Amino acid sequence: MLHRFYPDAYVDSTYGIDFEELYAEGYRGIIFDIDNTLVPHGAPADGRSRDFFCRLKELGYGCMLLSNNKEPRVKSFSEAVGAEYIFKAGKPAVKNYRRAMERLGTYEENTLFVGDQLFTDIWGAKKAGIRTFLVKPIHPKEEIQIVLKRVLEKIVLFFYMRRRK
Repeated sequence: MLHRFYPDAYVDSTYGIDFEELYAEGYRGIIFDIDNTLVPHGAPADGRSRDFFCRLKELGYGCMLLSNNKEPRVKSFSEAVGAEYIFKAGKPAVKNYRRAMERLGTYEENTLFVGDQLFTDIWGAKKAGIRTFLVKPIHPKEEIQIVLKRVLEKIVLFFYMRRRK
């Protein structure tokens, strides 16, 4: 039962994923969560995130931000990194993952999703048929509802890690 929440890969950081290799494998679109995936919760885009999106575009990727946040937060980050966005996405509902792929011109088979939360980001992307990368949160400061979910995530990750061995 817990396997529905298991990511395809669990990595330390978004910035450590080998996107060159994934491009060579045929992936063309990447959907990202923002908070604690690309920058600390609520932080503006920084030099590292701007350079990162520039590099992804040079590789040939289409990039989309998919966030449950309100538009002002998502739009300002989007403008800074030059990526399209969908705000108030309702993750883990599948609808906006599909909408993101439609806007990117990609399909389940050539789209990646990168996020830091199992029960919203990863579960929604898995339901949409997208390859998932769970990243460790960048910073421990989070909203209370996320802190509570992290307790349950630890249980799922315990069994995920045990299965991987």
